[in-house]
Amino acid sequence: MSETPIEAALADGRTTLTEAEAKTLLADAGVETPAFAVASTPDEAAEAAADIGFPVVLKVSSPAVTHKSEWMDGLGVTVGVADEAEARSVAADVLDAADEAGIDADVLVEEAADVDAGTEVIVGGLRDPSFGPVVLTGLGGVFTELFEDTAHRLAPIDEETAREQIGELRSAPLLEGYRGSEPADVDALAGVVTAVGDLLAEHEEIVEVDVNPVLATSDGAMALDALVVIEA
Repeated sequence: MSETPIEAALADGRTTLTEAEAKTLLADAGVETPAFAVASTPDEAAEAAADIGFPVVLKVSSPAVTHKSEWMDGLGVTVGVADEAEARSVAADVLDAADEAGIDADVLVEEAADVDAGTEVIVGGLRDPSFGPVVLTGLGGVFTELFEDTAHRLAPIDEETAREQIGELRSAPLLEGYRGSEPADVDALAGVVTAVGDLLAEHEEIVEVDVNPVLATSDGAMALDALVVIEA
């Protein structure tokens, strides 16, 4: 039996899962993610991009880089990669920059998502020293810190409680269909909240989960980025 993402990270002495590991953990818990592959060379990245289908997003993949969009002046996340040549070139730049920075890194090649098709939501959780596992949700993406619109529950929770939690948000009207937009699939979003709560409750090694953003659309809820912090 192959190692779980948590087991692999602990075996390496790491406290942070890579994005690919975090998304694998989420996918195993029933959370939808974009199609993705991890490449260790520019040619592998180009091949993976062609297999996934253009456009794609290329990201630096390393436990040493937790804020990818800020890494190397934005090189850590490149959106709208349109063909194999561009994928190969961007991957080479990422791997060269990682070498110069002295870190081990791969390239995450990922299906592009239309973020304008829905609302970006944060779903996360932490292990509070007093209360235990706590799951949160709120307005996500670039608005997370700006509006600080979140609601919390002790984990684990069921989907009905998760829907109530989502309904407490000041930004909840955005999910209900604002100014003619399609209402989001709140049941699917509640499923993500429940899954994150279950992960915290079931895996004592997890101390923090940050799934931001989750793209909530009329068709479902997809985790576009994820960070998981663990301890032995």
